[in-house]
Amino acid sequence: MQFIDLKSQYKHLKSRIDERIHTVLDHGKYIMGPEVLELEQKLAEYVGVKHVITCANGTDALQLALMALNIGPGDAVFCPTFTFFATAEAISFVGATPVFVDSDEETFNICPKDLRKRIIKIKDEGKLKLKAIMPVDLFGLPADYPKLNKIAKEYNMLVIEDAAQGFGGEIDGQKAGSFGDIATTSFFPAKPLGCYGDGGALFTNDDDIAELLRSYRVHGKGSDKYDNVRIGMNSRLDTIQAAILLEKLTDFPQELSNRNDVARHYNSSLLNNFLLTPKTPTGFISSWAQYSLRAENSTTRQEIMQNLKNEEIPSVIYYAKCLHLQTAFKYLTYIEGDFPIAEKISTRVFSIPMSGYISKDTASLVIKKVNKSNNSQS
Repeated sequence: MQFIDLKSQYKHLKSRIDERIHTVLDHGKYIMGPEVLELEQKLAEYVGVKHVITCANGTDALQLALMALNIGPGDAVFCPTFTFFATAEAISFVGATPVFVDSDEETFNICPKDLRKRIIKIKDEGKLKLKAIMPVDLFGLPADYPKLNKIAKEYNMLVIEDAAQGFGGEIDGQKAGSFGDIATTSFFPAKPLGCYGDGGALFTNDDDIAELLRSYRVHGKGSDKYDNVRIGMNSRLDTIQAAILLEKLTDFPQELSNRNDVARHYNSSLLNNFLLTPKTPTGFISSWAQYSLRAENSTTRQEIMQNLKNEEIPSVIYYAKCLHLQTAFKYLTYIEGDFPIAEKISTRVFSIPMSGYISKDTASLVIKKVNKSNNSQS
């Protein structure tokens, strides 16, 4: 059994993807070919924004967003501590300071209440400029943007939506990727919409920001590639990856529906005696990048995962160590206990198989084995 079933997806789309790849091989425009522009237009239509700018990967997308918003040394950027390293890495890479925020206990996303507390603390200290909030749409569920955008407006801050896991999610009909001044996503193969290598994109409704991003991703170019008007970077999406994504995007709505069917099946059938199933707030739709369960404690998690391994059911831990405890951020002087909810989640959460190609029988088998492992804790 596959944790994320990319093989079945390719089998389903094989003839169309192969045809798209051969078209690129025939025209030979491997960098910024016509498929890249076509993909950007279709992504903009899907998300409901004016501009989509593709790039080489999701981490570059974050860095490009920070560059376009002129964020750098002396600026505070608030982000969750329970997420993948790239979120805070990009903040540090441009010279800004990541200010970590605790998690909401039910959704695992950034906690608006703790965010406000951290903002007030940084403001009162007066050492850093309040510049931006970078929420993460963790495991496919959009962060609470109605509350987060209200806080951002109150403190005159920007919002950068890290939708690397959230593409396809919604809040009251509005798509993930449309909630911030800039939003970013990743097309890493394991993401809800993934290519067959690295890839990323940025989303914005701001014409000036879009123009900056298109320049920054190609060495800060002006009118042409030999007219460099600013210091940029080399971050272009390969045409072959764009071609693959075009075919995957066509089937994405159905895959998203299938993921939500699997999640509902899991939610209704998994026993809750030693495990908590994920919560989706009213009005929210998750793209279920991962389906993550929370065990009663770290020992229970370890035992259940070992039992699943014995039953040949894959499971994965995201993320075993919060960012404030990573060696790279030791200079920020956080200590264990500073973010109690996130730290608790990191020792208890684990994910089970999820994709748009899990059959009902396969999902039922996973449920049976998880429930068996869960019951063994009694």
